[in-house]
Amino acid sequence: MSDFTLAGLSQGSQTSRFRQYRALLSHYLRPQAPRVIWMAVLLLVGIALELANPQIIRYFLDTAQSGGSSKPLLIAGVLFIAFAILQQGLTLGADYLSKAVGWTATNRLRADLALHCLRLDMPFHKSHTPGELIDRIDGDVSQLANFFSQFSIRILGDGLLVLGILALLFAENAWMGLGMLLYTAVTLLVLRYIQDLAVPRWAAERQAGALLYGYIEERISGAEEIRAAGAEAHAMRRLYEFSRLFTTRTRTAAVVAGLAYNLTNLVYVLGYAAGLAVAVYLYSRGQASLGAAYLITYYIGMLSTPLQSIRAQVEDLQQALANIQRIQELFALQPQVTAPGPGVRALPPEALSVEFERVSFKYADGAGEDDESSRANVLNDISFSLQPGRVLGILGRTGSGKSTLTRLLFHLYDPSQGTIRLGGADLREVSLADLRRRVGMVTQDVQLFQASLRENLAFFDASIPDTLLEQALQSLRLREWVQALPKGLDTPLAGGQSLSAGEAQLLAFARVLLKDPSLVILDEASSRLDPSTEALMERAIDRLFSGRTGVVIAHRLKTIQRADDLLILEEGRIIEYGPRLALAADPSSRFCHLLQTGLEEALA
Repeated sequence: MSDFTLAGLSQGSQTSRFRQYRALLSHYLRPQAPRVIWMAVLLLVGIALELANPQIIRYFLDTAQSGGSSKPLLIAGVLFIAFAILQQGLTLGADYLSKAVGWTATNRLRADLALHCLRLDMPFHKSHTPGELIDRIDGDVSQLANFFSQFSIRILGDGLLVLGILALLFAENAWMGLGMLLYTAVTLLVLRYIQDLAVPRWAAERQAGALLYGYIEERISGAEEIRAAGAEAHAMRRLYEFSRLFTTRTRTAAVVAGLAYNLTNLVYVLGYAAGLAVAVYLYSRGQASLGAAYLITYYIGMLSTPLQSIRAQVEDLQQALANIQRIQELFALQPQVTAPGPGVRALPPEALSVEFERVSFKYADGAGEDDESSRANVLNDISFSLQPGRVLGILGRTGSGKSTLTRLLFHLYDPSQGTIRLGGADLREVSLADLRRRVGMVTQDVQLFQASLRENLAFFDASIPDTLLEQALQSLRLREWVQALPKGLDTPLAGGQSLSAGEAQLLAFARVLLKDPSLVILDEASSRLDPSTEALMERAIDRLFSGRTGVVIAHRLKTIQRADDLLILEEGRIIEYGPRLALAADPSSRFCHLLQTGLEEALA
């Protein structure tokens, strides 16, 4: 991932902000230096030809007016056509290179931003919808393609073209040059003023777009529940509200940006009319030849092209600044769960011990897990130890902190207080890569990707051979199930052949087994299974726990019977902990009471 950040982009002076934009350009364009140089060369040569061609026409007109021979006229005509064709070819080549540069740079930025978001903590993902993130990672970045590919070079090229035209006009007539210089200065000042008005409005427009797309994604993914509840009218009413906000902000930004176009054209028309009048006056007074009058008129008309291009680049810059500010907001966010410093500790290769020492935890505002976030502390002063190779069963009502405990163990969050040790090592001293490799988790919600069964099993790791996949499936007694699928490992999922909830969880078990973890966490992984699939699941769990430490969250008696130790949570506190058999034999224990009254009903 790129180590480039845009921290501080939205603060400070205008000079400081543009220094950040130059840094952004430099960072993503430096790897494409040869392309950028060639693009600049093509554009500059094209500008030179664009300035030279009117001189040829001037020579042609003056020669024809003076009665010169046809040979110079023929040469001038051939040169004019050759220069025009060459200029078009150079423009085509520059456009091709600019597209390649722009999309290569934006693809790098998009990848950096996506990876950065993936590395952010769970509170971030709980507070942003997938649709909003798609719009910010793809939509905001896509609109920077022109900023990367053409902005600097186009501004430089158009500026040189304007200077060249003004210099040639001054050479023809000082008053004409002075008038066009004044026109150019007024136009650029207008563009500068419009830019300050437009940037915050384009930022507001992009934010409204992200809200709209996030809402659409969320409602489409929940279409079944919306239809079942008869809430289509409410969903559409909210869609209209978000659409109205997006439309209003888009219209406001477009109107402000349109001022640049209209004011530039107005100033240009006035300047062109004045310049044309001067050219006619000079010709009528005999102070300019026909060719010189044509040249003055042509250059005045030509002046509008780079100024309009600068206007377009400034308009793109207005949107780019808004997008960059939003991108900066994402880059500025940093994960709270960070990689350890120089004192990183490696986890032992065997089954891992688990130890919680006076652990308390609460979610940040708006980042809770379901209803567990409603309390000040989700977990309070949790202490227990689990020996390597043993299985811990965790019981408790909904909202008691069971899932939060496992998320802390997987280091998705840092505890607010206390210490968690895995294999004797403080989790804050263990690299996240090592932890993710040595700990496997299966939940009741399994993410399937629109890809083949093979790719879903291996998480798109092409280095895992089919033989290893088949061994994992065979060890879980799932090979026959896979062979019964239409195309075996090549069966498409999530877009063609869909899996039931039970089959998806069996697939998740195979994923975990491929990691060969030392600790396996099951978070109510068998809560929605039919009896036949649950039988397969029980065999899979036996295979997963063989030689490994296990943590099981469950509401069902059959699932908890394989636990060696039990931990019962209530309102974030441990109310009972010990060996399962000992607790079951103790008439005064809470677990014994649960067995007598029915585990499922007591924990409902």
